[in-house]
Amino acid sequence: MRTTLLIALLLTVISLAKAQNHPRSYMCYKTSNPINIDGVLSDFEWGDANWSEYFVDIEGDKKPLPTYKTHVKMAWDEDYFYVAAELQEPHVWGKLKQRDTVIFYDNDFEVFIDPQGDNHRYYEFEMNALNTIWDLLIAKPYRDDAAPAINAWDIKGLKSAVAIYGTINDSSDKDDKWTLEIAFPWAVLKECAPEQRKPKNGEQWRVNFSRVNWDVKAENGTYSKCIDPETGKTYPEHNWVWSPQGVVAMHQPETWGYVQFSTKKAGEGNDAFKMDEDYSLKMELIRLYNQQKQYCKNKAYFEKELESPFPIQVEVTKKQFLIYAKGKSGKVWYIDHESRIWSE
Repeated sequence: MRTTLLIALLLTVISLAKAQNHPRSYMCYKTSNPINIDGVLSDFEWGDANWSEYFVDIEGDKKPLPTYKTHVKMAWDEDYFYVAAELQEPHVWGKLKQRDTVIFYDNDFEVFIDPQGDNHRYYEFEMNALNTIWDLLIAKPYRDDAAPAINAWDIKGLKSAVAIYGTINDSSDKDDKWTLEIAFPWAVLKECAPEQRKPKNGEQWRVNFSRVNWDVKAENGTYSKCIDPETGKTYPEHNWVWSPQGVVAMHQPETWGYVQFSTKKAGEGNDAFKMDEDYSLKMELIRLYNQQKQYCKNKAYFEKELESPFPIQVEVTKKQFLIYAKGKSGKVWYIDHESRIWSE
């Protein structure tokens, strides 16, 4: 009976890994030429950096491909982490003009950065086609705390710009796309980075990108969101992402993509991407974390005995738990009651 249960659990882990398709990856090289943040993706500045794969629905293969294409490029130098994006869009619009408002009420582009890859102390950045921005520092995922976001936090020295290929907020013509450039200063990003520094050669950070798109209709020369006649409310937004989450939830950093930094300049050779050989263990720890949370919700205490195909160890107190196991890499990976994942 125990063997059968372990086999079933192993199949669950394999199924989960397949459902997530494993996070996407990107080799981020140093800039070949200076990048001027004006929103225009010139070949001189960005030509040697590779485009990412096109975005997919946030739920992955469960849903159809996005209506409009989106992809990104990344690069870095001694001062900044650069992001460029191209968003196909026949109806470019934006209404929000005040910084740190909820930008995804407009169509927007979002960046999520977890430097240490531990699910805690990560960055969220949003911008619309008017180049209105919202930057936040997230203490821990929303699943672990009712109010983890530090909204008053700002990225000092940030640069961002948008270029519109069409006419914004004018429904009388058909637009082509909007492109954007962002320069995130290392002076700020390193606050939550390993040893509070820029990435080393070969180091990986967890990163993801999201595009929120609303269904709109032309109205009096401008645009308004489409209303569902059955509910009287706007239709739900579309969520298109670089690395699929499997569910409609961006705040699960364990399923974000992997960005590996190289000190080589873009176009001057390629480095091999290093796959995360402990990824399946990390996802199993997340599964066990969710199981513990549900068990405590029902029983008011955590379970001491957990079944897993991995050789896990469990430590439990009245209000906390710690689960850990050794991965293929030789590292021991831990997860706690707040879903923080780290290794020793």
